[in-house]
Amino acid sequence: MAKRGRPAKAKGAAIASANFNVPVELVKMKDKTFNDDLFIPIKTKTIVDSILSSEGGVFPGTNTVVIGDPGVGKSTVLLDWLANIQKQGKKVLFISGEMNEIDMYGYVSRFPKFGDLPIMFLADYAECPKQAVEQVFKQGFDVVLIDSWAEVTSMVKDQMGWARGKVESWLLDLLDKHNKAYNDKKKNTAFICIQQMTKAGEFAGSNRIKHMTTAMAALRFDGRGRDAERYIEFSKNRRGGVGDKIYFNLGRGECVDYAFEMVD
Repeated sequence: MAKRGRPAKAKGAAIASANFNVPVELVKMKDKTFNDDLFIPIKTKTIVDSILSSEGGVFPGTNTVVIGDPGVGKSTVLLDWLANIQKQGKKVLFISGEMNEIDMYGYVSRFPKFGDLPIMFLADYAECPKQAVEQVFKQGFDVVLIDSWAEVTSMVKDQMGWARGKVESWLLDLLDKHNKAYNDKKKNTAFICIQQMTKAGEFAGSNRIKHMTTAMAALRFDGRGRDAERYIEFSKNRRGGVGDKIYFNLGRGECVDYAFEMVD
């Protein structure tokens, strides 16, 4: 009969206390070279480019995490970015763990520009979400939108029986792999991930998510009631500034309308 207990923890403690040599290689950035394309931002061709980075747009090989107030329009705004990026000739992917095909059809009826986006509905792969996500990423994309981080990790956690930390590490490592262009098309994939937020309105998840993220943005309501305005604001951005607000409106349909406001 197998013994119960915590062998994994005991093994980890043994490794931590063991003495062994680790090959360490120090890096000098003046000796490193990268493809020039890695430093050419991908444009949405909207005013949002001005806050995505100082150079304007999303850089290849970066990760952006987005939270938002309920009903503020996270999916709509980010799908609008993705559709505009696709128009620039970039290869994009939308992974939806929140919507099914019927929900998406309703979206497309209001925003026809979303109709050409390639979509993976994760519910179609409920028996093997981990393998499905890994295989589709191998195709190589310029930009991938994940809606949402919580749905992907929850489905993989249920499939694999992993702890939360392990499934979180799996997804972070997978994103890092494709940031570095380990895919069939050798593309430095940029990921935009919708994430849950705490009751206090902050980013949910471990510090590792926050540390490995290039940029963190929030979509908020400014005020309450029917007259409340909506805006995007970055609280962290290694490639651009923080604190500037882009106000947006979804009332017209077919596209997202943006307006700019500088914050001192």
